[in-house]
Amino acid sequence: MAIQIGDTLPNVTLYELSEQGPVAISTESLFADKKVVVFALPGAFTPTCSAAHVPGFVVNADTIKSRGVDDIICVSVNDAWVMGAWGQQQNATALRMLGDGSADFTEAVDLVKDLTGAGMGVRSQRYALIAVNGIVTWIGIDASGLDQSSAESVLAHL
Repeated sequence: MAIQIGDTLPNVTLYELSEQGPVAISTESLFADKKVVVFALPGAFTPTCSAAHVPGFVVNADTIKSRGVDDIICVSVNDAWVMGAWGQQQNATALRMLGDGSADFTEAVDLVKDLTGAGMGVRSQRYALIAVNGIVTWIGIDASGLDQSSAESVLAHL
């Protein structure tokens, strides 16, 4: 069953690109004592993700953070290098672009999307959530489109 309101986010390792290369980060350290917005999507550089999903969070980052959010984290089943390049291309300096290359986080929250038929392998469903100290306080999962997981939807629930 997919993660739900009241559940604790799993402790797994995600990867963030730094000047020295990929850095392993435990989700426990990402979420401890913080209010965090996480949004996930099927893949870096894909059409809807690049044209609408990430740009919505880039444009609304200051407003989201003004509502007490410590970090806005974008997660995708890509490696840290791809996420870093995509973040640069998207001018996502206010976001943390984290790679879940082995889908550990995606599988742990049970939000896998199997796109092997389209040649993309296992990916993440499109969703957004708000967590306080690692506890999910709101989640929006999209079956299609991005009505539930958009920055505007997150803002409506902060």
